[in-house]
Amino acid sequence: MRRLYPRSFPRLLAVGFALVALPLVFALVNNAISVDRLANRSQNAVYQAVQATQSSRRLAQLLNSLERTARQIVILDDHSLLDAYAANRRRFEQTVAEFSRLPIDAEQKSALDGIVRGEAEIYSALSQAGAKGAQLKGVIERFGALDEQAQSIVVHSNAQIDREVEAMRATADQAQRITFWQLLALIPVVVFLAIGFSVLITRPIRQVDAAIRRLGAGQLHFPVTVSGPQDLEQLGERLEWMRRELLDLEEQKNRFLRQVSHELKTPLTALREGADLLSEEAAGKLTVEQREIAEILRHNSVELQKLIEDLLSFGASQSRKVTVDRSPVDVREVIGRVAEDQRLAIRARGLTLDVAAADVLVPADPEKLRVVVDNLLSNAVKFSPPGGVVRLSARLGGGALEINVIDRGPGIPPEERSRIFDPFYQGQHAGAGPVRGTGIGLSVVKEYVFAHGGSVEVVDTDAGAHLRVKLPLNWREKAI
Repeated sequence: MRRLYPRSFPRLLAVGFALVALPLVFALVNNAISVDRLANRSQNAVYQAVQATQSSRRLAQLLNSLERTARQIVILDDHSLLDAYAANRRRFEQTVAEFSRLPIDAEQKSALDGIVRGEAEIYSALSQAGAKGAQLKGVIERFGALDEQAQSIVVHSNAQIDREVEAMRATADQAQRITFWQLLALIPVVVFLAIGFSVLITRPIRQVDAAIRRLGAGQLHFPVTVSGPQDLEQLGERLEWMRRELLDLEEQKNRFLRQVSHELKTPLTALREGADLLSEEAAGKLTVEQREIAEILRHNSVELQKLIEDLLSFGASQSRKVTVDRSPVDVREVIGRVAEDQRLAIRARGLTLDVAAADVLVPADPEKLRVVVDNLLSNAVKFSPPGGVVRLSARLGGGALEINVIDRGPGIPPEERSRIFDPFYQGQHAGAGPVRGTGIGLSVVKEYVFAHGGSVEVVDTDAGAHLRVKLPLNWREKAI
């Protein structure tokens, strides 16, 4: 493919424009040559026709002059007028010579020869010594026949002009038809060349655009390949280098998240166990104030543990394909477990949890389904106003399990809906609670739902936020 391209993109553009314009230039040059030939032919034809007409008319006028002079010689019987006749005769011969050099037809040639012979006979008779008027009278009458022949030459010359004009018109029509068919034949050629070079020019640009879009979307596992001019291929190589660098940074980030999350789990586990022991009064009976402090410690240790689990889940989903261990799952049981885990947070904010879960078994990964419901519910609890109501429902419909979580919080602005499932993205509304979220809970929801072949979306509602998850009952596992 590289052989099809010049070394640089500007050169490719120049070659493309040149090849597309070449047929048009050829047509213009060909038409210019045809027009020039037609103009030259028309000029020559008109010139010759005008010369023939002028010569034939002058020939007729000179015959009339010769006839008048001859009649004067006969009537006056004055042979001294032969000098005037001879002078007119020389002009007549000159006109005949000019006319004979023109491209005349055979009929005109025959008439001209007859005129020359007839005039020569008349001149011979007039030049004879002792010739009388009575003898020459019959000779002079021959001018009438010569005049008729001269008029026939004039008529033929006019007809020749008409023929030349018609021939020029026919030639012009033919040139116009040739030009039309040339243009008609060149249109598909030009269109083919234009489309072909458009493909050649836009293909590397589309490849660069697709590579940049994939990099912007975080799809770093697709190599960047650009085939085209050398400068665009070098740009593709630089994009490939950038992709590898970003991929390396992504792997370092995920490795850091895994290590930090793993290191935090051990001391956090000790904190949570200690908080549980205090809440259970294992070290002795607690006062009301002490019990409240123990509950605060326990609640925040649970929050921290959830954040660390989210980090671990996100790191695992980014470092390898998310696999789904499918088995029959009791949806109501999973929702009950999640509601129990969120009981302290719900009670701390004075919320009411309205659960409507169908008693059904669905094929799913139980742990990942629990994480999905837990993240959706904790997100609703975090953004709900104190004393509000959170609705959690699960039902079958349309061949899928549909899970809806609705709160009465500030809601999700339309401009943020396309980004709330991106990792580490946090909207303009901050959730309640002493521990700020990481912004990866909903991204984990998206990863796990997609791994089940399902979908997650934000549903329009009058107030608050409404998130809906659909998990198909018949699905194929997706690679994430």
